[in-house]
Amino acid sequence: MSNNILTGVIVNEQTLTLEELSNACLVKSTWIITLVDEGVIEPKDKATDDWLFSGACIQRVQTVRRLELDLGVNIAGAALIVDLLEENERLKNALEHMKTTTYNLP
Repeated sequence: MSNNILTGVIVNEQTLTLEELSNACLVKSTWIITLVDEGVIEPKDKATDDWLFSGACIQRVQTVRRLELDLGVNIAGAALIVDLLEENERLKNALEHMKTTTYNLP
């Protein structure tokens, strides 16, 4: 029996440069710029030349890429799908919270 040690970084709490984001998602920086132009992802401060992205952008970029490659969805359509998927997840979490919360009514 081997003892393997795995290490990792929680990326949702990290800040990534344009290059780091493109490397993490295995896409070209120019494609990331297209996603920013289309409003799919947003840098923390678009006014600067050195864009920084939240770690949560990784999942959005990867989902858009899969939709584009696997289903032939264009970027605008993929952006809408990602927004709907995230809203669905928020609603499911809210419903679960409501189910597990006990309210003490007078």
